[in-house]
Amino acid sequence: MTIRILPAVADPEAAHALASLLAQLPGAEPLRTVGDSAELLDALAVLGASSAAGLPEVVLVHERLGPLPALELVWEVALRFPATGVVLLSADAGPALYAAAMDCGARGLAALPPSYDELAARVQAAAHWADGVRRHLGPAGGAAGPSAGPGKGRLVAVVGAKGGVGTTVTAVQLALAARAAGRDVALADLDLQSGDVASYLDVRFRRSVADLAGITDISPRVLQDAVFPHPTGLGLLLAPAEGERGEEVGDLAARQITGALRRRYELVVVDCGTQITAAGAAVIETADLALLVTTPDVVSVRAAKRMVRLWDRLQIRKAEDTMTVVNRHTRTAEVQPSLVARTTGTTTARTTVPAAYKELRAVVDAGRIQDLDAKSGVRQALWALAGELGLTGGPGGGAGRAGGHRALGPGGEGPGGGGRGGPPGGPPGGDTGAGRLRPVASPFARLRRRIGGDRGQIAVEFTGIVPMILVALAVVWQCVLVGYTYSLAGHAADRGARAGAVGRDCAAAARADLPDEWRAGAIDCGPRGGVYRAGVRLKVPVLVPNAVDWPWPVAGTAGVARED
Repeated sequence: MTIRILPAVADPEAAHALASLLAQLPGAEPLRTVGDSAELLDALAVLGASSAAGLPEVVLVHERLGPLPALELVWEVALRFPATGVVLLSADAGPALYAAAMDCGARGLAALPPSYDELAARVQAAAHWADGVRRHLGPAGGAAGPSAGPGKGRLVAVVGAKGGVGTTVTAVQLALAARAAGRDVALADLDLQSGDVASYLDVRFRRSVADLAGITDISPRVLQDAVFPHPTGLGLLLAPAEGERGEEVGDLAARQITGALRRRYELVVVDCGTQITAAGAAVIETADLALLVTTPDVVSVRAAKRMVRLWDRLQIRKAEDTMTVVNRHTRTAEVQPSLVARTTGTTTARTTVPAAYKELRAVVDAGRIQDLDAKSGVRQALWALAGELGLTGGPGGGAGRAGGHRALGPGGEGPGGGGRGGPPGGPPGGDTGAGRLRPVASPFARLRRRIGGDRGQIAVEFTGIVPMILVALAVVWQCVLVGYTYSLAGHAADRGARAGAVGRDCAAAARADLPDEWRAGAIDCGPRGGVYRAGVRLKVPVLVPNAVDWPWPVAGTAGVARED
């Protein structure tokens, strides 16, 4: 059989040597070499856009490919493109690295520099494995392709810029709108410590998302036991009643849970709350559509901007891949959707939700938000938003990201979708030998690794405030000079008055202790009745003595009783 091989090597010399060996392998069809991890993921997405049959059988990943660490990249490829075998190329092919690579989903490990026999064996084994997977999946699996992600359902993450902006109401109404259109919908509450979906829908439950956290293989039966069937037809996976149990749900558990939901439902709407946890970050990263809910006020818009920047630092989602929903909008508000879009760098939904809390108060207090009047402006706006997002269309009719982004089918993680190629959680792995390859880390670990890259931005910001610091120092220094001149004038006047009172030269005594830069000041001495008075007027230098003088001199006066 023909084995299509996609090499991912950044070093030109290593790429040339590898291409020479691949050309000698029987039945091998090497594809164009890619030079970084992002290019590799994009190339696989394009090749497998129509079906898994378009993917290469084997992908060769060099240990120094970058910028994504090699083990993270292996995990990402294995998760998103399971019908492709990955072979890792490393100079240290020891047992520890072999175990870590296998845990991340690699189908083989070849030493660098590669030998013909070893490379042929690894490629053949990976190709046979990929062929077996494709035969097992059959036409249905091939049609789904890698762009379908872990399952067929579309995943929508709803996140609040801050507390009280209407995140849960938005998530619930979007799910209800999709269900009313005939879609099979699950609503998951991943606001793990303060989730309110159960309160809004008046649900009493025993099972929660925390009960699925420790299960590595979530079967349909296990999922059915955890999901609460609501009378509206929604499948509810609720946050734990005990907030401390939310810590049990990590990023890997969140990926497994949402993957199981997507295999079962056409649409999965996740309320991620306002606090970004590891689980929430994983959902936002893998979501086909991320909605950021804000209100049209300065505080909320600033919070939305901070949230978008946080996602970017965590490498879980770009601003342009995020859609912002403006809630409680009024035409007279100073903050309009266009300003929100410019401030956050996101795409703003055309549909805005009006400020009509009185319409919601009764149904929220009763825990019956599903009974919101169909004529309500809030419901009409949120259901119109569901239509704008393609949540109420049939399978395959989902709208893509607004603003010219590539379209997403139901559940699609197609080209340009989901996250930024980050890892899907912390896979098991051990010591990586020489340390050139790092095990997969959570998004928060990636943020710590990126702190060094933020130093350049800090330097630029510091350079920008240097002029302000210098101006402040100059003002303080000038104030010091003014105060010092007042002190000199008072002291000189006192010395001159004392000298004049006993018949000595007043002006000479006044100038005696003055520094050279201040001796040019005017001195006025003379008796005034029984008191001998001295007046001293000194010029204040501007920043540097003997350069430029302050236009307003300072004066000091003193008087001493005359001695006859």
